[in-house]
Amino acid sequence: MDFLIDNIWWILLSVNFLIVFITTGYELMHFREPVKSISLIFALFVLPVIGLLIYYFFAQEFRKSKLFNRKKLYDQKIIQHWEDKLMLTEQDLIDKNKNQDCVERKIKLVSLLQNNQTKPVTFKNKVNVLINGENKFTALFEDIKNAKHHIHIEYYIINSGRLGNRLILLLCEKAEEGVKVRVSYDYVASRLSSKAVKKMKAAGIEIYPFMPVWFPNLTRKLNYRNHRKMAIIDGDIGFIGGINICDEYVNFEENPKEKLFWRDTHLRIKGHAVKSLQAQFLLNFNFISGKELKIEDNFFPKIGIPERTAVQIAASGPDTDWQNIMEAILTGINTAEEYIYITTPYFIPNNQILTALCMASRIGVEVKIIIPEKGDSVIARYATNSYIEKLLESGVKVFHYHKGMVHAKTMVVDGVLTSIGSCNLDNRSFDINFEVNAFVYDKYLATEMFDVYNDDLKECKELELEAWINRAYSAKVKEALCRLWAPLL
Repeated sequence: MDFLIDNIWWILLSVNFLIVFITTGYELMHFREPVKSISLIFALFVLPVIGLLIYYFFAQEFRKSKLFNRKKLYDQKIIQHWEDKLMLTEQDLIDKNKNQDCVERKIKLVSLLQNNQTKPVTFKNKVNVLINGENKFTALFEDIKNAKHHIHIEYYIINSGRLGNRLILLLCEKAEEGVKVRVSYDYVASRLSSKAVKKMKAAGIEIYPFMPVWFPNLTRKLNYRNHRKMAIIDGDIGFIGGINICDEYVNFEENPKEKLFWRDTHLRIKGHAVKSLQAQFLLNFNFISGKELKIEDNFFPKIGIPERTAVQIAASGPDTDWQNIMEAILTGINTAEEYIYITTPYFIPNNQILTALCMASRIGVEVKIIIPEKGDSVIARYATNSYIEKLLESGVKVFHYHKGMVHAKTMVVDGVLTSIGSCNLDNRSFDINFEVNAFVYDKYLATEMFDVYNDDLKECKELELEAWINRAYSAKVKEALCRLWAPLL
């Protein structure tokens, strides 16, 4: 017994490294991307015990596990009955758009998403860009007030604050009027009080957290989370983008100097594309509630509008067979002919995206990227900075947004393609979190977003290669260390 007590730490360390060696063998046999495997193995050996915890949280391949199999079963039941009717062949897509070349010019992207996840491109849509939270919530609250049948809310962050309490009050009022309200919120990211949840349940609202975990404050970045921000009203109006339900995301008129300015982008869609958003909501709601909702005709109503904006919804996460959004963004980059304008709060790309951007620039495509000057994560900021030199060397123009926090996740390509959604250009969004983006094939929206982008550039400072190379050596060391963790961020 004395021997055990005297040598307890050596015994624990030996047990740790025995588990590490076994885990390393398990990792190597999974044939994961070498860079990610090296990062995980590095963590295992350098950080005793902590490395095992990191591996547990970061290395799980839910896409291949049984955890989300139930969602895949529901997938077939819920969406095939209407998606098959909307699905078009490649020639049909071209024929339907003889008077506009947007879909034809991006036909490879359209076909990719159709083949990846049977997500049809829809043509009867009206799309409005909503700049910043104040515009998004004005529109959202008005549509909620006018709801007749149902309101479906799915957000990464719903906080009990000034904005959240206003939404909760409005949802309770609609539920008491007889409108069916269903709410999904991420358990880790949201800060909903138990009082607020009880109030909603008492009003008849069906509300469920996404994948509850112990000690959410300690596991904020260590889990597979639902990062989507979307709402569906009566099956024909949908909201999608980067704006959460949180006071931080709205620039209130009073006391503006006491709060960081928040720059974000959302979309309001009315039309057939909302059917895809509805399907994604139902898949997730069935999963988190443990129920299988009876599909009502009002969930997928007939929509007759004159607008002809082509929209395709891409969803990805551990429950999808492919990295749908990442592959769509990659295809958009690889098929660009004139320009690629990207805004993202977190730029920690995989090798495919980084190489594609650099190649696009070197073959003559104008590539611009807006990122925050500081951001809200020190580690992510230094990891992002480690990629900038290669971008600048390839001729990519990188801009630091200095007015506040730029949180928009947008891409505009060639004046015909626009992507707006919840997906950042980082590994977490590409492979770990549940995300959803709208890909819009329309020259009018692309022109509008082109103008928005140029307005944002007025609040930016362009980075110069020579000055960037000569930045402080201490910064380069921090970047190198943080980049080791890039595949895990």
